[in-house]
Amino acid sequence: MLARVFRPTFLDVFNLTNLELGTLFSTYGVVAFLSYLYGGILADKYSPRKLLSISLILTSFGGFIMMTYPSYLVMQLLFAYWGFTTVFLFWAPMIKATRIIGGQKKQGKTFSFLDGGRGIVASSIGVIGVIIFSILITTDISTANIQDKQNAFKYVIAVSSILVFICGIIVYSFLKVEISDDEKIGDFKNMKKLLKSKSIFLISFIILCAYMGYKITDIYSLYASEVMMYDQIEAAKIGAYQQYLRPIVCISVGLFSDKTGNTNNIFYGFIIMLIGSILFASGIISSSVNTLFIISLIIVAVGTYAIRGLYFSILNDGDIPIALSGTAIGIVSIIGYSPDIFATPLYGYLLDTYPGIKGHQFIYMILGVSSIIGLITTLKFKKIVK
Repeated sequence: MLARVFRPTFLDVFNLTNLELGTLFSTYGVVAFLSYLYGGILADKYSPRKLLSISLILTSFGGFIMMTYPSYLVMQLLFAYWGFTTVFLFWAPMIKATRIIGGQKKQGKTFSFLDGGRGIVASSIGVIGVIIFSILITTDISTANIQDKQNAFKYVIAVSSILVFICGIIVYSFLKVEISDDEKIGDFKNMKKLLKSKSIFLISFIILCAYMGYKITDIYSLYASEVMMYDQIEAAKIGAYQQYLRPIVCISVGLFSDKTGNTNNIFYGFIIMLIGSILFASGIISSSVNTLFIISLIIVAVGTYAIRGLYFSILNDGDIPIALSGTAIGIVSIIGYSPDIFATPLYGYLLDTYPGIKGHQFIYMILGVSSIIGLITTLKFKKIVK
């Protein structure tokens, strides 16, 4: 989240290129890729409360290492470590717990509220970080040296890490979702059953196409800095404030989605995402059209967050048993979240090779193609469900 909100500053204080940062996320993605499947099986065997709290506490420890501004090699090991703590121990238990809470009739509402809540937390931490950073930078950001930026950003990392640690304690103390002994059935035999389901693979590709849109949120602040000519603090504000669209969109969609159809709303989300990607890919959004930049950013974000809040809710439509939720989540996540491996280094390469607006245009062209594939896949899934 810090690299997303503070991308220009993050590149400066850690002395990274866009490609190097993309490679760090790719390292995270590779470990995450290996963790999804086994973490899913784990989620069908053990308490979500214990797995989630352990994950949060271990994740916070990595932040304290990050504060030391370690070498690039250590950063790679750190991102690999986070790939384990935030996926193997966290991802499937979180989704399974949410699915249990939602029951049979409120999947869209529950998952949308989950993602909306995550958005509120992420955006709040982002805004807190921006406030801390702007207070500690005593000179004009354009004239601040690298040492000043590093000293200020260290406190942003520290506060974020402390908040994650506190969340781990809260989850262990208050989360009441448990699975009974007869529901602890995670193993590889059940995985074979799920792999025969067409709906599993269609859901996987719906998530993949939507996640390509979510990865775009990593570069909103960079677009503001490089193309719109905002300074680093103003660019970070764009990265933080757009996160507030996530709870607004997710909660709004969640209020009516179970009645209008979760799959239908995913389809509409891809249409909105496609419109936004065409606007950015056209190259008409530059520093002279600030209002259009904000409107286009909102369009892409609305489509992205609407789909993101709903795509796990259609596991019920695909007739996936709740007892096998963890294993199913592991399977769909391997495919769906594979952009963690290839999208970030690809985006980094395009941004470094084609400076300015051109690199961003290529990225939004990729998003447009992803939106079209998402539309087609959603229609196929809808046909199978019928």
